Amino acid sequence: MTRILIFVKIKPLLLLLLSGLLTISCGNNPEDTLTPEEIYSAPPEVVKEYGFVLDDFTVERDTVQKGDSFGKILFDANVDYATIQEISDSVQPVFDTKRIRVGKPYVLLKAKDTTNAAQVFIYEQNKEDYVVVDFQNQIKAAARKHPTTVYEREISGVINSNLSSTFDDLGVSVNVAYKMADVYAWTIDFFKLQKGDRFKVIYDERFVNDSIPAGIGNIKACLFEHNGREVYAFRFKNDSLPGGVDYYDETGKNLRRAFLKGPLQFNRISSRYNLKRRIKYYGYKIRPHKGTDFAGAIGTPILATADGTVTKSERRGGNGNYVKIRHNGTYETQYLHMQKRNVKVGEFVRQGDIIGTIGMTGNTGGPHVCYRFWKNGKQVDPFKQDLPDSEPLATELMPAFDSIRKPLKMQLDNIPWLSETLDDAAEEAVNEERLQ
Repeated sequence: MTRILIFVKIKPLLLLLLSGLLTISCGNNPEDTLTPEEIYSAPPEVVKEYGFVLDDFTVERDTVQKGDSFGKILFDANVDYATIQEISDSVQPVFDTKRIRVGKPYVLLKAKDTTNAAQVFIYEQNKEDYVVVDFQNQIKAAARKHPTTVYEREISGVINSNLSSTFDDLGVSVNVAYKMADVYAWTIDFFKLQKGDRFKVIYDERFVNDSIPAGIGNIKACLFEHNGREVYAFRFKNDSLPGGVDYYDETGKNLRRAFLKGPLQFNRISSRYNLKRRIKYYGYKIRPHKGTDFAGAIGTPILATADGTVTKSERRGGNGNYVKIRHNGTYETQYLHMQKRNVKVGEFVRQGDIIGTIGMTGNTGGPHVCYRFWKNGKQVDPFKQDLPDSEPLATELMPAFDSIRKPLKMQLDNIPWLSETLDDAAEEAVNEERLQ
């Protein structure tokens, strides 16, 4: 006699029908008929999230509302004030409960009893990072990450108006544009792009649960064609650099200059260095402007334009909040009118580090950073200086660089230009119309 074990959930009515069918198929032999005890159902699926079995709790999902605080959320979830204070003090090294932000999602896991009191608080810091505060038996907190999958992306595009709108048209995160602009910060002037300039990019993108975008990763390689000139860029780890990673062209030349062109991620000059500047407010008298003003919204990050050591970080007179950096025996830079200073005197900063934010402190008529450039103790126009290149790759690193560069260049070259793709599609449409 053969017995059949069925590992599925079966409704009672179907159970009777199935028993009858089994009896018929086995020749109506009572000994061959399966009893209900011999038909097995699969165990119920256990749903786990954030490391907890959700069926063990009453689950409440919400977002932080205006006026909410960690204490208010827990108190409304039947946790007393004394316990809330104890939780806040205990988890401080991992999670500052005072820094929850409006609009951020959170989850409460509540006890399935008459108290219906919260036992676990989960706060989503962003799409990837979250904090678990567990106070069921003892108070503990842990910073965790959602599992992410990294996918490699390939795109190509053609400039029609500006870089950001081009990426919008492609349906690609503008953060890719920002990262590409950083790669070519000294090689290409993105304020002088021309219609028809084009690019290809290979980059990584992270996803939570294979579906929720969690951020743009590294640009692996890109090709930008500006005014008919092609510039390749390849990411390469160079342990001899303080940051360890930089971008190089086909020959191993570093694309990063010793100085960035300006202190903002996207530089928009509102007033240039001008020793003969006349201002209406002062009766058109000559009032030299020895800095270059870069406009931006209040709070916009200000970047160090080169590696160096902070020599001044203070608030003084018309300069307002400002930072001054010595880069070597020749060059210094100064950043005025900051809202906030992020660095202290004596601190070493790397090119691209955020040293403060745009503000309106000191003598200023609007939000901007006045960028001053010093050469041998004298203020000069940075755009008229023959500034040094960064160091190229050492000869001994070229074999390792070539092993990365060659396959990436082949991959870039095989990505069709968007214009070519559109031409092919248009030609295909015409051919289809002819056939009809």
